[in-house]
Amino acid sequence: MHAHIGDRLVLEGTHLGDGRRTAVITAVHHGDGTPPYEVRWLDDGRASLIFPGPQAHIEPAAPRSRGAAQPPS
Repeated sequence: MHAHIGDRLVLEGTHLGDGRRTAVITAVHHGDGTPPYEVRWLDDGRASLIFPGPQAHIEPAAPRSRGAAQPPS
């Protein structure tokens, strides 16, 4: 999994009745974009550090051009 600041992290529910949670990535700790990520949850505004599991995926903030500069970690 690779992410950039501003991307969205989406966690799918793992049990019947679990909802989907979405967060905006506010910090990436590794230059290659791998976890952990600091996020702000859209449903309650809380911030947390997360090591996403297999139920998670990244939605890019905007299309990136090849060779574009990456934000510092």
